[in-house]
Amino acid sequence: MRVISGDYGGRKLKSAPGENTRPTSDKVKESIFNIIGPYFDGGRCLDLFAGSGGLSIEAISRGMDHAVLVDKDTTAIKIIKENIEMTKEMTKFDVYRSDANRAIEMLATKNSPFDLLFIDPPYFEQEIVKQLEKILSLNLLADKAVIVCEVGRKIDLPDKISGAKQFRSTVYGASKIVLYEVFSEGAF
Repeated sequence: MRVISGDYGGRKLKSAPGENTRPTSDKVKESIFNIIGPYFDGGRCLDLFAGSGGLSIEAISRGMDHAVLVDKDTTAIKIIKENIEMTKEMTKFDVYRSDANRAIEMLATKNSPFDLLFIDPPYFEQEIVKQLEKILSLNLLADKAVIVCEVGRKIDLPDKISGAKQFRSTVYGASKIVLYEVFSEGAF
């Protein structure tokens, strides 16, 4: 596993051992960023089930200003912090050890909206629709924010969730990547 492109391109990333995390492969990661925009001109991202932190580190490498990474697993948090140290830009990252649902509530009280959301829960713990509805109701995402969901290949997510509309769904092996864009009220 490595950073594909940008400021940290080519640098290796560690992944947490065991079955608690399922890192997004380099091939899938590259495909995601080719779709959502290879490079960014600033912005903030939230990685709700961060695992190794690879998606957020890639987003910062490609031009996002700041990333918030959340994971409830202690080993994952340790790996995330080690991977962030590799960037030598630790101030661009905030890391929280928390359950996703508690993190959503906590972030609603202290952050400006995010421009990019990664939501890749363990396949057996998925509450994506409920969590996205909560995130959108708390205005945690900016207008035109992109949501990247990674689910099992047989999981079907709705075309619309509150103020977000699906614009792409692609299967990669056992995984499916589903992309949404947030629209202001009445836009669709």
